[in-house]
Amino acid sequence: MTGQPGERRPLDWWQSRDTGDLAADARTLFHTAFGGDTTCEGVWMAPGRVNLIGEHVDYAGGVSLPFALPQCTAAAVGRRDDGILRLVSLIPGADAPQETSIALSEVGPGSPAGWAGYAAGAVWAGMQDGVIPTCDGLDIALVSDVPLGAGLSSSAALECSVALAACELSLGRTPERTEIAHLVTSCMRAENEVVGAATGGLDQRSSFYGAEGEALAVDFLRDTVDLVPCDLGGAGLALLIINTNAPHRLADGQYASRRGVVDAVGGVAGYGTVGGFLAEHPGEEGRRQLEQIVDDWAASAEAEKLLKGALGVRTATAHRRIRHIVEEIHRTADVTVTELKESGRLTIETAGLLGEMMNGSHESLRDLFEITVPELDCAQEAALAAGALGSRMTGGGFGGSVIALVSAKDTEKVATAVADAAAARGLPDPTFFTAVPSAGARRFIA
Repeated sequence: MTGQPGERRPLDWWQSRDTGDLAADARTLFHTAFGGDTTCEGVWMAPGRVNLIGEHVDYAGGVSLPFALPQCTAAAVGRRDDGILRLVSLIPGADAPQETSIALSEVGPGSPAGWAGYAAGAVWAGMQDGVIPTCDGLDIALVSDVPLGAGLSSSAALECSVALAACELSLGRTPERTEIAHLVTSCMRAENEVVGAATGGLDQRSSFYGAEGEALAVDFLRDTVDLVPCDLGGAGLALLIINTNAPHRLADGQYASRRGVVDAVGGVAGYGTVGGFLAEHPGEEGRRQLEQIVDDWAASAEAEKLLKGALGVRTATAHRRIRHIVEEIHRTADVTVTELKESGRLTIETAGLLGEMMNGSHESLRDLFEITVPELDCAQEAALAAGALGSRMTGGGFGGSVIALVSAKDTEKVATAVADAAAARGLPDPTFFTAVPSAGARRFIA
């Protein structure tokens, strides 16, 4: 809701459901949609994620520091033998479920469209990749507690819950870690190929590998995931999630444009990714070489097609995009390697560095990568003014959420300041919740 500028409104706190209630709701939806006599084999859950730092570096060979949210998507799933996927979904805020069905043989790039593409695409890609050896059709009922369009990976939660369910039903057991790695790839393919959203794998890894009390140091160059202790409460801290309720859509070309620049420069550099080049050419000399590579690429026909505009404009734009990637990779390394990994826990001191780096990340995403919007900048600035240790947008950008690292005792004060700032500018009412590192994708056991 958007009120008149300056109008004071009550704080809107996201009402999360207990996982048991979420699982029960998924089972109820399953039997309501598919019949009381239809067998539900179980309920599988996968969480959304929040990224503390390391934004837009997953496809650039960098390191990110996400953790899995308590909020999940639950998939109640049953077997079929006719090659059909029947899907029903009840999303947060919807008045009625959405239903669709499609033959497995009809699933592929661009089909089905919309939300069903994430679920059907996960099964299709898993079968193609061999991690779901057999599937003769499924009934799938989806209930979610992950806010939609908030930059918190509601799509990955959907993909991963369905992929894990289909894999376990096909294998007849819990997948091993190597098989989970294949599921990550399959879910990325679902989003990239079936849905057409050029995402980089941060979300799927976060959803599958999440662990209670742990952030994840995800190294995309080396394809490793290390657990990093992140006891927010023990350090007297809280992570405030601020859903600005600005629309968040990644399939409109803006994300793809920025990724196109980063992918192209990484390819021209000869190491596949910008992060790969920096790993082989560290220091200032490497940066200078990369700047020359950007200059040369900006003059190419590929750059002209991707960025439009005159050569000077293309060159300046490309340099801004790559500068963000380079600096964000270094920021995340400072936090994850230099501080959190070495100290072994989150402290007030390491939180201070993390907060400083979060602020730098937001400024870079705003000024260099140019993916913030007024709602995000307003929330970030208000959180800092109210005493947050650090604050930044999280997710793909162009809407979605801001996170604020705060002293636990200041949570309400910071939320109030953010809500007041939005009201003063006539922006949508933000929605708030606090988050702690939580478990990854799993089968729900009552």
